[in-house]
Amino acid sequence: MEGIQKIEKEVYQKKILNKPNKKEFDRFYKVILDENYVYDNQELVYNLKEDLSEEIIAKVIFMLKSVGFLPFVALEEVSKYIRTLENKYFLLFAYNGTGKTRLSMNFKDEAKQSGNADTLYFNAFTEDLFTWDNDLDNDAQRVLLLNKDSAFFGKLDVSNSDGKRLIETLDIDNKIRPLLKRYADFNFLTLFDYKKENEEGDIDYWAVKFIREEIIDGTAENVPFIKVSRGEENIFIWCFFLAIAQLAIDKSDGYDWVKYIYIDDPISSLDDNNTIAVASHLAQMLKKETNGVKTIISSHHSLFFNVMCNELKKANRYFLSKMGDANYTLTDTTDTPFFHHVSLIKDLRNAVESGVLYTYHFNILRSVLEKTASFHGFKFFSDCITPLDDDEDKVLYTRMVNILSHGNYSLYEPREMLPENKQYFKKIFKDFITNYQFNPEVIPALTVESN
Repeated sequence: MEGIQKIEKEVYQKKILNKPNKKEFDRFYKVILDENYVYDNQELVYNLKEDLSEEIIAKVIFMLKSVGFLPFVALEEVSKYIRTLENKYFLLFAYNGTGKTRLSMNFKDEAKQSGNADTLYFNAFTEDLFTWDNDLDNDAQRVLLLNKDSAFFGKLDVSNSDGKRLIETLDIDNKIRPLLKRYADFNFLTLFDYKKENEEGDIDYWAVKFIREEIIDGTAENVPFIKVSRGEENIFIWCFFLAIAQLAIDKSDGYDWVKYIYIDDPISSLDDNNTIAVASHLAQMLKKETNGVKTIISSHHSLFFNVMCNELKKANRYFLSKMGDANYTLTDTTDTPFFHHVSLIKDLRNAVESGVLYTYHFNILRSVLEKTASFHGFKFFSDCITPLDDDEDKVLYTRMVNILSHGNYSLYEPREMLPENKQYFKKIFKDFITNYQFNPEVIPALTVESN
C-alpha cells in the first residue's frame, strides 16, 4: 500500500496520465484511477479511497505497475501483464542479462501449469533440442539429432498404432525446404528416415542428414553428412520453427492449441545481413492472417528490433529494464520515436570510421532519418539531410538514400558499397550527426574525411 495511497498532482499527471500509448491507457487503466482516487484540491494530491477491497487494491497496484509508476517485483508479473494486452503483436527490447529468456519461459509455464499449454516458443531452450552427433569413431556420418520427445515436435498421432507423432504425417520436410532455400546453399535429406537407437533398441532421436552440392572431378554431386557452420545450423533450426509456427497459425492438427507464439532472440550467430533477412521474412509471415494467434518477440539486438518495429507498425513496443535484484520496469515506446536508435547510430558511426560499409547500411540510415524526422516534426526523412549548395531540393542525397535502401535482403551476398557511394554515405551521415548532436561519450566525433 505504501506509495499508492497519496500521489502528488504533478507526479500523477507526468508519470501516470502522460503515457506514450495514450489510447490504450485511457481504454484500460484510466477508469481504474477515476473510480478509486479522489483529488484533494487544497493539498494538490490524489488520495486512494478508503475501505477498498483487496481485489480492487490489487487492480490499482497492477495498473500502476503497468504504466511504469511502480516496478514489477518479478518476471512472473511482467508475464501476466503481457497476457492482458489485446494487441496482435508485442515487441520487447531488453539488454542481455535482463531476463528475456526467463520471461519467455515464465510466459509459457503460466498456462502450462494450469494444464492448458498455449505457447509455442523459440528461445535458447529450443536450440538445445538440436544436438550434433559427429560420429567421432568413423568421422563419416555427421548428423544433427532432434529430441523427438519434446512437445515442440508435436503430439502423438492417436490414430496411428506405431507411436508416430503427428509431425511425421504433416510433410514437414517440404515446408522447411522453401524456407531454407531463401537463406542457405545447403539442403537436407528426408527427415525421420535416420533413427538413433539406445541400448534397448528404442528410438531416442530423429536425425537430419545435411547435403551440399559440390563439384567433384568436374561433376556436380550431392555430398551427404556434411557439418554445417553454427550460423547455418541456427538458420536451419529457425526455418524448422517457422514451418511449425505456420502449422500453428493454420490451426493444423497437433498445433491447434497454440494461442501465442513467443520468439526470443532468433538471430544468434547471424551477421547484420542475415539479421535483416530473418526479421523481414518473419514480419511478412506475421502480417498475414494468423487466426487469432498472438505474437511476442523479445530481443537485445537493436537492428533486428528496429526492422520488426518498422515492419509491424501497429505492435505494442516496450523497453524492459531491471532495477536491483528482482524489480523490473516496462517503458512503453509504442507512440514515441524508437530511442534505441542511439545504438544504431553508434553502429553506423563505427562503420563509417572503419570504412567497411555495405549497402544494407543505407537501410539503417534511412530508418534513423525517418525516426529523427518524426521526432522533430518533419514530414519527410529528407528534411534531416543537409543538401549540397546547388541542390536545394535535396534531390541527389534523397535519391541516393531511397534507391540504396530498397535493395533485397540477401543473406549470402552482402555487397560492399562502391567507393563513390561510400563518400555519399559518409557525407550524409557526418552532416546528420553534426546537425543533430548526440552525447560524444556514446557517439564520438568522426575522424575520417567525408569529402
